[in-house]
Amino acid sequence: MAHWLLKTEPGTWSWDDQVKARAKGTAWEGVRNHLAKKHLQTMKQGERAFFCHSGEEKRIVGIVEVIAEYRPDPSDKTGTFGLVDIKAVAPLPAPVTLTMCKTEKKLAKMVLLHNSRLSVQPVTGEEWTTVCRLGGLKST
Repeated sequence: MAHWLLKTEPGTWSWDDQVKARAKGTAWEGVRNHLAKKHLQTMKQGERAFFCHSGEEKRIVGIVEVIAEYRPDPSDKTGTFGLVDIKAVAPLPAPVTLTMCKTEKKLAKMVLLHNSRLSVQPVTGEEWTTVCRLGGLKST
């Protein structure tokens, strides 16, 4: 299974907002980047993603699961972009900051560090395990 990272401004949509949606989850909508669209199209039900606050916080705060695969985004009037549905799985006991990621050698090639503006990113298995460890999780 693939792993992902989804970024959002906490003032727009936060981890707390995602948790309040409970098991019904929410649509990860509003993506307007073609590479991010490609990643959304690749996501499969059951795959997991880190939930990352961007902006001033710059930290990974939780884990979400894809509960519905790619479909058109009704907020996109051009019909070009789509969305997936996600639900909150678990918070990270200790949020993992961007600074922590930059200082961890096993994360040196992580997309987050090289294309930080991309809102939907792939995460390798080793990166997933490393961020989970940094965040206080044994495995997920």
